[in-house]
Amino acid sequence: MKLSSLAKYLIAATTAFMLLPSIASAGIFDDDEARRAILDVRTKIDALNVKLDSKLDTKADKSSALDLSNQNEQLRAEVAKLRGQIEVLVNDLANTQRRQQDFYVDLDNRLRKMEPKKITVDGVEATVDMNEQRAYDAAMSLFKAADYKNASGAFSSFIGNYPQSVYVGAAQYWLGNSYYAQRDCKNTISSLQTLVKNQADHPKAPDAMLYIAGCQLELKDKAASKKTLEAVMAKFPDTEAAQVAKSRMSSVK
Repeated sequence: MKLSSLAKYLIAATTAFMLLPSIASAGIFDDDEARRAILDVRTKIDALNVKLDSKLDTKADKSSALDLSNQNEQLRAEVAKLRGQIEVLVNDLANTQRRQQDFYVDLDNRLRKMEPKKITVDGVEATVDMNEQRAYDAAMSLFKAADYKNASGAFSSFIGNYPQSVYVGAAQYWLGNSYYAQRDCKNTISSLQTLVKNQADHPKAPDAMLYIAGCQLELKDKAASKKTLEAVMAKFPDTEAAQVAKSRMSSVK
């Protein structure tokens, strides 16, 4: 039996609708386009049903009523299939939006961690970037693990790479301590004298001078050791370091 023009139109329309989910899933639609496509399909499905019912009721097409009825059943089956695909599309869209939201939250958190942060070190507030903080922490970890040779190398590199860092004074102090732990008095004195010279008000300066005096004594330079201890008492009279310096004076006479 020859198909009516309406039947041909309906078959063509159904074929077009069946392509919608594959197009959407291919990523052609963005979120808004996908929503509009879903609404458009639902509207056209309802319009088709109304047109089919109306056409079957007209006397002009009674001769093809049986054929149209069969096509109608097929179309209704396709409509049901399309509706199921629409539900899948809607669910996929919701899941995609959730994943995108999670991605952006995670990305934002990662970027925040990479941003320079304000900290207070030895009473001084400063901005420290991520690489700077990691480098200093890595050097301190080596020192705490008693790996003094690698710690001295790490602190030395840190000072060279971040000469303006708020951690420079502390790094200089722990560099001297790393050398002292290796019984390298010459480098201990050199490192700690740099701290005392460049940052005389640093909280670690009094202790640094005590280490210097101790190394000078080990190197048999009693005069230099005595002078350093006297400087500790003069510059930092109300500190614990001054009391220690005073008690050591007897050993350098």
